[in-house]
Formats: sequence, structure tokens, C-alpha cells
Amino acid sequence: MKLGADYIDVELQVAREFIDSIQQEKPNNFKVIVSSHNYKKTPSLEDLGSLVAKIQATGADIVKIATAALDITDVARVFQVLVYSQVPIIGLVMNDRGFICRLLCPKYGGYLTFGTLEEGIVSAPGQPTIKDLLNLYNFRQIGPDTKVFGIIGNPVGNSKLPALYNELFKAVGFDAIYVPLLVDDPTKFLDTYSSSDIGGFSVTIPHKEAVFKYCDEVDPVARATGAVNFVVRRSDGKLCGYNTDCYAAISAIEDGLLSLHNDSSTVGSRLAGKLFVVIGAGGVGKALAYGAKQKGARIVIANRSYDRARELADCVGGQAVSLAALENFHPEDGMILANATPIGMQPKVDETPIPKHALRYYSLVFDAVYKPRMTRLLREAEESGAAIVPGLEMFIRQAYEQYEGFTGLPAPKERIRKILAAN
Repeated sequence: MKLGADYIDVELQVAREFIDSIQQEKPNNFKVIVSSHNYKKTPSLEDLGSLVAKIQATGADIVKIATAALDITDVARVFQVLVYSQVPIIGLVMNDRGFICRLLCPKYGGYLTFGTLEEGIVSAPGQPTIKDLLNLYNFRQIGPDTKVFGIIGNPVGNSKLPALYNELFKAVGFDAIYVPLLVDDPTKFLDTYSSSDIGGFSVTIPHKEAVFKYCDEVDPVARATGAVNFVVRRSDGKLCGYNTDCYAAISAIEDGLLSLHNDSSTVGSRLAGKLFVVIGAGGVGKALAYGAKQKGARIVIANRSYDRARELADCVGGQAVSLAALENFHPEDGMILANATPIGMQPKVDETPIPKHALRYYSLVFDAVYKPRMTRLLREAEESGAAIVPGLEMFIRQAYEQYEGFTGLPAPKERIRKILAAN
């Protein structure tokens, strides 16, 4: 259905006539909201400005516009309207890609936001619960000077990071909010949200390599792997990318090997000389392969696309196999397996990258998936006699470095571990 200008003008005329009819009897504390809803898209900035002016001309005390987001960058136009409006204004962008508008409206001058009393019962798509607004996102503490951090990815709805960082920020009085950022095109997103108010991002699948290419500076591990998992915006506006996947995963695996052998007398890394099989050739797979190679392991890369496996194997001086071939790949016992793919992640918790019978050749199995905590791969590996290292351990160690990068404060490690273990 086409919603034309004539239709909008008719509706605004009705609003104007209604307001005129109640002017004489309207109590002093009585406010009239005139609203416009566009369920198809978010109009251009020029059209939004014109719409606000038309609504204001009806005599409305408060202007409300609600639009639909086709991309998260649509929200930026509504933020601009909020910032520059001379009248009280409610600006909302509906659905998951517009979710941040509901959280950040007080930062940009929005009059109010909407939340639902009960999860799943919403009056418009993308509404958070009032409980989450107040407790998870610290809504009442958000103001014009609040720094914005978030997680870039697709999907991001199940991330533990907003709960972690918002609790930590509140505990130390750090004026910031951490939000989920459902991003389809990371380059378009970073081009649009280039303000210094946006302090940094965690980066998850599938954008780690694309964001790496956008950064002004990257750390040595990121440069070697071609992927970043968090970014900080410096005071000069430059984006600095870091890769903590490598340290977090490799240190967790080394600790798992240490507890497996219960012997701290070994000189050097326990990965030295081990056959280290990485499933996946994306950002996490590159970090694992690079980190294990640095520790002296022999590397095998398995991937659905053999060409991508071959490309990564060539970079680290390893061997490539197809993922299907991994079922019968057992040149020796005592190998280490690291899953660096989202296979087995919620909601597809019944999936696993390798059949159970093939797991008996591994002494330790690591899974980068952290939700669920005990994946099918880890459960079957444990049943097959292997030591296991859950992705949550990698996730916790990443959080230490990211918190320090975002805030400039020492990481409260015990508190981080406690919060993430509880969620």
C-alpha cells in the first residue's frame, strides 16, 4: 500500500481540528501528542524534517515519529532529527535493526521511549522490556555525555556482553552504555557512526575480517591474522583494532593441557609439537592457527570450503583438509581439536562439526561457541575421554582486555568471571 502525502495531510488536518476544539478546555498540565507511523521504511532526513514541521503545525505539544529500520544506519537520521528539533519529540525506529534508538533516545534529546511490561508482548516490533531498560541498560543514567559502546555482528541478540559491561560501567561510575548492534554492512555502519561519542566496539561473526580492513591501526596479532575482535576509537578519531581471540583461546587451551597432565614442570608451551586441528578458516580460526603455530604446534585446518582451508594453511605452514574428510582423519592419537565455527551455537544446539566416533583420537577439545556452555561437541568429547575447554573460558579472558581498552581502568577479573559464569 502506498502511503501518499495526501493521506498524511488529511490525518494531520484531523489532528489540527481536534486540537483546536479542545484548546479552551485543555488543563495546563495536559499535553497533546500527534504521531506519525511509517511501517515500511525510515524516510530521508529532509522528509523527516518536513514531517516534524507539519506535525508541529497542528498545535501538538509533543511530536512523535515512528519509522521502520531496513538497516541500522537508518537510526542515525532519526537521531539527527532528535538533536536538532526545537520541540519536544519522540523518535522511535522499529524492529531489531532500530533497537538502539529505543535505548539511546535520552542521549540525543528524545522526550521518552517505550518499553513493554512483559517480554514477548509488544505494541511495536523491537520493544525492550521496562525491566531491561532500567536494569540492563541503566536507562535513567543515560545523558548527552554518555559514551556508547557495543557489539557489532549478526546475530547479536543473545550476547552476554551488554549485561556484563553495563553492570561494570555502573559499578565504577563510568558514564557509558553498551548496546547490541545488529549490523549487515560493517563499512556502511562505521561510515555512518563516526562520531567521537561512539567509543568502541566488540566485533563478532561475521564481521571480524571486514572491520579489520576499516581500521586505521591494528595490533600485531590482528595484522597477522587479518581479523579484529574489538575496536577502540582514539581521541583523534582513529579506529584501533585488536585481536584478543588469539591470546584468550590459546591461554585457555594451555591451561587445559596443564590440568590434564597435572604437571607444571614442562619448559615452554604444552602445545609445542602437538598436532593442532582447527575447524574453521574465519577470524577465530585464523587467530587459533596463528597462536598455536607461535607456540610450536603443527597445524591442520579443516573447513567446509577447502580453498579457504588451503589459504589459511599456507599462511601458517600447515596442512588443509575438507571438513568432511575430518571424520576419518587420525594420523596420531593425542591430537588437539579447536572448533572456531558457530556450529552448535544456539538455537542449533544439536549440530556438531565432527562425529563422536572421531573424537577418540583427541586428548583435548576446545569449542569457541559459548552459548550453550556445554555444546554437543564438548559433551561428546568428554564422553570420549578428552579434556574439554568451553568457549566461555575464552570469552572471559577476552573481556578482561576489552574492558581495559574501553575504560582505561584495570579489569576487575573476579567480578567479570562471576558475572559471565552466572549468565
